[in-house]
Amino acid sequence: MSDDSFNANESFELSDYDPRWPQFFLLEAQLLEEALGEDVIEINHIGSTSVPGLRAKPIIDVQIVVESFTSVEDYERLLGPLGYHHHEHEDESERIFMWKGTPRTHHVHIVEYATWEHQRHLIFRDYLRIHPDIARGYEQVKYELAVAFKHNRPAYTKGKTAFIKTIMARAVEEIVDPSLRKLIDDAQQQDSDQ
Repeated sequence: MSDDSFNANESFELSDYDPRWPQFFLLEAQLLEEALGEDVIEINHIGSTSVPGLRAKPIIDVQIVVESFTSVEDYERLLGPLGYHHHEHEDESERIFMWKGTPRTHHVHIVEYATWEHQRHLIFRDYLRIHPDIARGYEQVKYELAVAFKHNRPAYTKGKTAFIKTIMARAVEEIVDPSLRKLIDDAQQQDSDQ
């Protein structure tokens, strides 16, 4: 059952980087791993709070990597006691999205191992980590969008897309293992076909 209290149009602001964010991630990752058990392959800190020095919405994004999805109901049963709610979205076949907190404190992205959805967040995060100048540019784009779309998260998110695609193209060329190129090329072709 999805929770209708997820409000895409609630207001938000970017916060200065908080050096406690990595610790908040580690504490949450431990709880999530205990709740999900051996189904978890890895848990990663993704999103802007995972990039040192970057201003962000103060929401910890957690990527949980599994071999293959079980049912949404299973994840609701296992993560519900931790306060997580499922939010339906258009790409449920690639990612199961859950959130917790009012206001939101954590987003969980459950993805399957060795898929583009698994790799793309890590590639983007790592590229921003090794290129602080590009991270600052991303921060500026986010700031301008946050001012323009303070009460419209979907517009804010959509506004970041062009910048992210440009950076991802560079990141793929620079840091991606050549063995992943086919996976990336196939995923990008799928994106183009949609």
